[in-house]
Amino acid sequence: MSMSTPGPERIPSKVKVDKTSGQGKPPAGGAKPAGGAKKAAAGRPGAARPGGKGRKPIAPVKVSNSTNWGPIAIGGVVGVVVLAIIGYAVFAVVRGSRSWEDKVADIKGVVNYRAQKNAALDARNHKDGTLSYLTTPPVGGDHNPLWQNCMGDVYSAAIANEHAVHSLEHGAVWVTYKPGIPQAQIDELKSKVQGKDYMLMSPYPGLDHNISLQVWGYQLKLDDASDSRIDAFIKDARLNASMEPGAACSSGNTTTGPVTAATGAQPGMSQPSAGN
Repeated sequence: MSMSTPGPERIPSKVKVDKTSGQGKPPAGGAKPAGGAKKAAAGRPGAARPGGKGRKPIAPVKVSNSTNWGPIAIGGVVGVVVLAIIGYAVFAVVRGSRSWEDKVADIKGVVNYRAQKNAALDARNHKDGTLSYLTTPPVGGDHNPLWQNCMGDVYSAAIANEHAVHSLEHGAVWVTYKPGIPQAQIDELKSKVQGKDYMLMSPYPGLDHNISLQVWGYQLKLDDASDSRIDAFIKDARLNASMEPGAACSSGNTTTGPVTAATGAQPGMSQPSAGN
């Protein structure tokens, strides 16, 4: 009996299975996909890359439903503007309701002689002849029966205190200046007075400042005709400071120089009594 020679031991082929089939079994026969199949698979989303590693799925981009801030910002700005306008309107009403005395008191440098309750300053009797006064220039007190014309008159020489004080009683602003100040300052003062009713202007020797403004009971002294306080004083005190609202500033005395004789009552003029 003959025996066959043993051949080499057969070792079963090993099939490496990367993935299971849908039923959990490896692909039959371990066949590799053809080249075309590889390319087709590579073109699919999520297909395995060469080397066995798969591409991670691309996360979808989410578009947030963001708020449009443009109209909101514009509305906010408009709201702020409206509130500012309303606030200013309220401020203006409140500010406008303030008395003229309060407004004059806000002007730096104004002296309120009315607050002193001085009988000599508050007196309003009509008297002839030369009178003495407590302030220079005077801001009140007894005065001549005839007022100084104060319809924007600019006098080139000093006028009588007694006539000027009567003009103050009627509500005029008396602008005085120290003789010898620059002509430019005099001209600037003149532009604030000339042609404006209830205003008069004259030089005043002996002033301790370049310029002094007077209404009845109030005085403002300063040194520069360009000072904005001059306009503020005129605006707030002119006519408002009158002790006789409605009294005229026309048909008054137009001469310069001191009072030298008694004037007495004149037709159409104030009678020598308190007031008027």
